[in-house]
Amino acid sequence: MDESVKVVVRVRPLSRKEQQDGHVATTVADEARGTITSSNPKGDLSDPPKSFTFDAVFGTESKQKSIYDKCGATVVEAVLNGYNGTIFAYGQTGAGKTFTMEGVADPAHLRGIIPNAFQHIFDKVAVAEERQHFLVRASYLEIYNEEIRDLLSKEPKNR
Repeated sequence: MDESVKVVVRVRPLSRKEQQDGHVATTVADEARGTITSSNPKGDLSDPPKSFTFDAVFGTESKQKSIYDKCGATVVEAVLNGYNGTIFAYGQTGAGKTFTMEGVADPAHLRGIIPNAFQHIFDKVAVAEERQHFLVRASYLEIYNEEIRDLLSKEPKNR
């Protein structure tokens, strides 16, 4: 089992508003090489693009399921084998964390990491041997401005 921390980047597509306002994409993902290249839209030839390498990268056309299969499935399999697992989404407001983690319920191909993980867990539990028992605990925390909120709480405004 691979127990190391993985750093993965997803580049989201421009929103309709960004496109209407004339913005252009300045960050490109090379999924095969695991690199992100970012250029300064106001730079000149003396300001070359900068490239960064990660464990995996996903471009603007990436599908939710492929992201889950690459990033989430191995964590869930480890959890089902008794290990603790964490998937941590980090980024500025509007970067696409919520869509990547939650997605939308329908259609199914737009479901994010969390619903795909739950489906994966419950599919495995459903076909497990009778003598196997599972205890599922999940946390969904938001850390914003150094405040921590439990988003699964009945009172999510509580800190």
